[in-house]
Amino acid sequence: MAVGSRGTLIRMGVLALLWGSSFLWIKFALQSMSPGQITLGRTLLGATVLVVLCYSSRQRLPKDGKTWAHLAFAAFFGNALPFFLFAFGEQTVDSGVAGVLNATTPLWALLIGVLIRQERNLFSLRMLGMVVGFAGTLLIFAPWHAGGLTSWGALGILAAAISYAVSYTYIGLKLSGKGTSPIALSAAQLVTAAGLSTLALPIDGFEPVEWHPMAVIALLVLGVFGTGFAFALNYRLIADEGAVAATAVGYLLPVVSVLLGAVVLGEPVTLRVVAGMVVVLLGVGMTRWQPKAATKPELVVPAVAAPPAPASAVAATERAAE
Repeated sequence: MAVGSRGTLIRMGVLALLWGSSFLWIKFALQSMSPGQITLGRTLLGATVLVVLCYSSRQRLPKDGKTWAHLAFAAFFGNALPFFLFAFGEQTVDSGVAGVLNATTPLWALLIGVLIRQERNLFSLRMLGMVVGFAGTLLIFAPWHAGGLTSWGALGILAAAISYAVSYTYIGLKLSGKGTSPIALSAAQLVTAAGLSTLALPIDGFEPVEWHPMAVIALLVLGVFGTGFAFALNYRLIADEGAVAATAVGYLLPVVSVLLGAVVLGEPVTLRVVAGMVVVLLGVGMTRWQPKAATKPELVVPAVAAPPAPASAVAATERAAE
């Protein structure tokens, strides 16, 4: 199937809309629920969707304890923690800016690769891209402006992007290509994330819920579509087109989040944030480039990490390549 085929383009567009709009739905859900309640709700809904899809396709969840131990680590850093941090951050940060800051995930993943010596070439276009991307992040934060975006909320969102990067790297090292199907691994990861989120309820989850209809709808859309069906759609895209075409969706996410925030919520779109977004995407694009001969599947990360990070994007890539 050609990358530009109609079916592929439609799937890419729907996936970009689902993931790029997640920041908008979080903003609506915060009208009634705490960050902890949103995290638990979306993981439960997403896990339900994926478990149903898993068993309907005659797959089974992992049975060995070692795999579940690895999944616990991946679920904490890939779902429970970043989901909470995004909801926490969007209490004070615009949804569009949250989407832009999320775009720094592959930059952090590359930095982690350097630290653990998976990425040894320190003088390359990819490393230059990391520097450019960090410059864009600095432009978005504008620390030279008193009060600016340098707030606990913005720092929380940036920490969520780093958390995604930790999860992607760990999945590539410990879970991908181990014999378990991608959808089963991802379903198991979200089940684990739901359990971890439940344990956090005493900290931020027992507040009274004001049942605003829009907030309830937002949580349902966020959990069922943005967390559940979006995963399944992403697997289909990876299987049909491979990782390179699939990760191209990520380049649309900051644009979608900024536009939806401006159109639906009336969030201001400053020239500085737009410039920062362009610089971040330029940096991410530079880090994605590598010669074909030097391609390393374990280092593949989405161009812009989408919430939530699939438990087995790398594993799906390997299966598609077989």
